[in-house]
Amino acid sequence: MKLYIKNMVCDRCKMAVESVLQKQGLHYQKVALGEVELLEEELSSVQYQEVKQALENLGFELLEDKRKMAVAQIKAAIVELAHYSKEPLKVNLSDYLSQKLSVDYPYLSTVFSTQEHNTIEHYYIQQKIEKAKELLTYGELTLSEIAFGLNYSSVAHLSAQFKKETGLTPSQYKQNLQRKTLDQI
Repeated sequence: MKLYIKNMVCDRCKMAVESVLQKQGLHYQKVALGEVELLEEELSSVQYQEVKQALENLGFELLEDKRKMAVAQIKAAIVELAHYSKEPLKVNLSDYLSQKLSVDYPYLSTVFSTQEHNTIEHYYIQQKIEKAKELLTYGELTLSEIAFGLNYSSVAHLSAQFKKETGLTPSQYKQNLQRKTLDQI
């Protein structure tokens, strides 16, 4: 049985969900961003409500609507790609998402735009900019290394998108240091 969970954006989120499942006596095969694969075939209504409430207490949401599930899967795939992937994207984003989620991109795009009032591409850019903010905050990489690591064609391209999203240049940002948590994007 699969459960789809909104607001899972990091490894700590996965650990929190694993903890909830263990406390509920449930067994899982896999816990990934936005998704849990349980070994149980189904949950009783009491178990389901208990899991749902425990997750809500931690700021997560158990999704039941197919469109919301699709959006959660898209977001999880993009967060994973922008924040955790070490490999550059070798295909365009639409092909990547279609392959990863086994769903046609036009459907994904329509559902995402309708539910989020944002495009998938813009959401991806927002995630990359948040990753750039994180890396700028640490101060360990140059802007050129950050641009390369986030698959920008140039520092100028990263800087232009950064300014468009934040209203600040990367240098100005470093002086102010203001970041959002991933689930607020």
